[in-house]
Amino acid sequence: MKILYGVQGTGNGHLTRARAMQKAFKEAGVSVDWVFSGRPRESYFDMETFGDFRCFKGLSFSINAGQIDPIKTVTEASFKLLLKDVGTLDLRGYDLIISDFEPVVAWAAKVKKVPCIGLGHQYAFFHDIPKVKNALASYAIMKWFAPVNFAIGLHWHNFGQQILPPIIEQNLSPKQATSKKALVYLPFEDTQDVIETLNSLPFDFILHSKDFAPGTYNNVQVKGFSVTGFHESLSLCDSVICNAGFELASECLSLGKKLLIKPLKGQIEQTSNALAIEQLQYGYVTQEIDAKSICLFLTTAKSTQVSYPNVSRLIAQWILEYPDKPFSDLVEKSWADVVVQSDLIEDNNVTPVRVA
Repeated sequence: MKILYGVQGTGNGHLTRARAMQKAFKEAGVSVDWVFSGRPRESYFDMETFGDFRCFKGLSFSINAGQIDPIKTVTEASFKLLLKDVGTLDLRGYDLIISDFEPVVAWAAKVKKVPCIGLGHQYAFFHDIPKVKNALASYAIMKWFAPVNFAIGLHWHNFGQQILPPIIEQNLSPKQATSKKALVYLPFEDTQDVIETLNSLPFDFILHSKDFAPGTYNNVQVKGFSVTGFHESLSLCDSVICNAGFELASECLSLGKKLLIKPLKGQIEQTSNALAIEQLQYGYVTQEIDAKSICLFLTTAKSTQVSYPNVSRLIAQWILEYPDKPFSDLVEKSWADVVVQSDLIEDNNVTPVRVA
């Protein structure tokens, strides 16, 4: 089997999921050609596992000081180039097309009438899950951003829907943190403002940033970005402060880290993720990165750990039998052994609870 797999490269969470899927496909003997869009090629890092991948401009959202800039998003979009890339992308020779919210591959498949599977968190929003109300235009944009014939959504809980658990890198394993430091990853916020806020607090932090010089700034250790380096920091710290993206929060839940998320203003996915975290009682939400919120979190927070199966391997095995094997079988098997253990959920009493 040979697959063409498109990945939205704007956020690192999509890349994390893609690395896990690449490993699963390799183990299953499936050949994959990778396409990435959303950022310049030179901005990607640790991409060796994807071989000779292709890169397109695609479409992405422009961010300014922690919120989406709609005017800049539209003015910087190159729809002419997108149409050109869609028209020239050769889909011949592939047994299956997959898009993780990547528009070039998805639209190429739609225009050329080739079936395409969507695999990612965004596709969970096609179902009845916690999400922001009165945002029909945003959900319509989400639906048509990367259209697919069959959508596989991922979320922290099934919410009674035909969706799958998160895809977690299997080299991560829950273990006791070796320090009381908090990991901070807020790529959509102003890093200087974040550091000044953290400097006002009596706690130690590790902050990963691509736009700030590595070094020690009082109680804040700033590091650059690499997959290995970030996972080392994640292992070291017992708490995580981050935006409300899906993949990092998923990793934190699987590792049992205390979690504080700040949704990106104007981004429906992140604001809906915050609603889900509050509804599930899996972590804490703040609307601002300020000293009061962080101090309250670090002095009172409790942790939740969710044990998820190797979802990437289950998906790869299911795809080998696609379209003959029912998707409902994959859903049932994926949630069968998911267990939640929490000091945060009030009626849980730290007793493991299956969510299927």
